[in-house]
Amino acid sequence: MKWNNIVAASFIVAGSFGLQSQTTQLEVDIENIVAEIQPSMYGVFFEDINFAADGGLYAEMVKNRSFEFDNPKMGWQEPNSNRHSHNNESGIAKIINYSDARGNYNFARISVNKDSGYELINESYRGMGIKEGESYNLKFQAAPQTGEISRIKFEFINEEGQGLGGTEVAIETANSWKTYKTSLQASSTEERAKLKISFTGTGEIDLDMISLFPKDTWKGRENGLRKDLVQMLADLNPGFLRFPGGCIAEGRTLEKRYQWKKTIGPVEEREVLVNRWNTEFRHKFTPDYFQSFGLGYYEYFLLAEDLDAEALPILSVGIACQYNTGEMVPLEDLDPYVQDALDLIEFANGTADSKWGSIRAEMGHPEPFNLKYIGIGNEQWGPEYIERYEVFHKKIREEYPEIEIVSGSGPNPDGDFFEFGWEELTKLNTDIIDEHYYRSPQWFRDNADRYDDYDRNGPKVFAGEYAAHPENTEDGPKENNWEAALSEAAFMTGLERNADIVHLTSYAPLMAHKDAWQWAPDLIWFDNLKVYGTPNYHVQKLYGNNPGTEVVNIKSNGKALTGENSLYASAVINAKENQVIIKVVNTGDQKNKIALDFSRRVAKKAEVIQLHHSDLKAHNSFENPDKILPEEKEIRGHTIELPAYSFTVLKYNLR
Repeated sequence: MKWNNIVAASFIVAGSFGLQSQTTQLEVDIENIVAEIQPSMYGVFFEDINFAADGGLYAEMVKNRSFEFDNPKMGWQEPNSNRHSHNNESGIAKIINYSDARGNYNFARISVNKDSGYELINESYRGMGIKEGESYNLKFQAAPQTGEISRIKFEFINEEGQGLGGTEVAIETANSWKTYKTSLQASSTEERAKLKISFTGTGEIDLDMISLFPKDTWKGRENGLRKDLVQMLADLNPGFLRFPGGCIAEGRTLEKRYQWKKTIGPVEEREVLVNRWNTEFRHKFTPDYFQSFGLGYYEYFLLAEDLDAEALPILSVGIACQYNTGEMVPLEDLDPYVQDALDLIEFANGTADSKWGSIRAEMGHPEPFNLKYIGIGNEQWGPEYIERYEVFHKKIREEYPEIEIVSGSGPNPDGDFFEFGWEELTKLNTDIIDEHYYRSPQWFRDNADRYDDYDRNGPKVFAGEYAAHPENTEDGPKENNWEAALSEAAFMTGLERNADIVHLTSYAPLMAHKDAWQWAPDLIWFDNLKVYGTPNYHVQKLYGNNPGTEVVNIKSNGKALTGENSLYASAVINAKENQVIIKVVNTGDQKNKIALDFSRRVAKKAEVIQLHHSDLKAHNSFENPDKILPEEKEIRGHTIELPAYSFTVLKYNLR
């Protein structure tokens, strides 16, 4: 169904569709505060889907750097090695397994039979993005075994095999492991470079943890994060960071669930795990999708701190993803899962001499992270979830009563399981219930009043995962069109108006690699060199950077504006800046006027930030990342003309 038909059906009662611009009177009651807005209101939800961690936010450029994938040579190529022949081979890599290693079980034993004749090439995550003139830090472990291999050469190459900058490292002859560090400088910019390794001399040498990072990571941290992607998150001004998922937290089986204790400590000792999205969708197989956990729980906490956002970790409740196996730990065996939650709180908040706080301190952060929230379960549903959640709830309440516990209402915003979850969790007096909705743009416009009638004395709401999914749109980046973003903007006026109920909100998923994604739409799209924000991103950014401190009423004819005359609106006070901020969405195909009537004097001049586009199917792209961007201007007066299909933020100084 076309948008115009949808709008006509939605607003035919109001009689506004297809008419010329009319003026809607809006009363803004600045004197009476409806609710305080939580500093955590607008946040981000990170899940390792769409190559968002390895190959994305985590800046490691070598795939399968320690040969730990299920196929230990995945990601590595031996172009001039004939492993099926035993005569005149240039060389070959054999995988050796440690018997007593923690996390890092394998290494590669390289046999070089012909001087300068053997090459080992890493293909990276759909190639390596390198930029001319920039430096890249290389680190690897080596242990010569036999022969006289004296040097190892590391070189960037393009898809045709041409060199794009490299370096050589002299190797010591001692038969023991040593860590080597050097750097490479790129001589050209290339989106799909590879790393070629070659050897001077012949013999056998063991290699492990071959790691390559841009020197220019976020805050210059070794083993750090991709700077441009973190900047995109920082620009959202998030109030919280939810991690690590999502279905990642659950796992397809309990054995494959996310276990935070395996993601801390020395990076080389963290146990690699297959990513649960690697073969989830038959038409989007990514069998090379694994989790190195270089981006682990310590790094997540650091990122939240960098963003000045609250950390919101989500832990397994003892049920694997119910869309997969639904495997459940028996209630009598749940204690280790509960203890993981308690230990995580100690890791985040314990003193530097506590058991888990000391590990945090050893990793470089003696001060507590001051964790305030913890989530138990993701999208689980039914009695099995409730009875397991209750065990966690009781124990965390006893030991850490100051921690706010986030529970879940399942994967849908309605239905029997949703109603059951809310009823039972309310009985348990849970703090916050997480709601998820992936629905059509029409659903989002129709549900701008969703929280108007929620019980003000019950649990608070976390709109933890939501995105408008346009119908009849090509799968992928084109799903992030203006229709979807505009509908989310309309829906979010309802979240803001009900900030006494809704304490946290986040779009999902957060980001996607253009060549390795499983799920769309996504807030941010990136390749190995570039990144752009979708129209949805810019909607989230406008809310996150203009949240206000208190909600006030904005009404038309005594009612909240939730679609009448194709308009949606919310109003907040920013006490810090002494401003009133009005957010108005016009979902109609005609210009619309509003006349603001304030209950007290405000300035005549307003700062205006506006997103609009005449084509509802328009979207940003790598080729045209600025197609839909906010425009800023100043206006005078309290009567404002709103373009068709527009989201407008108005900021008036209070007098």
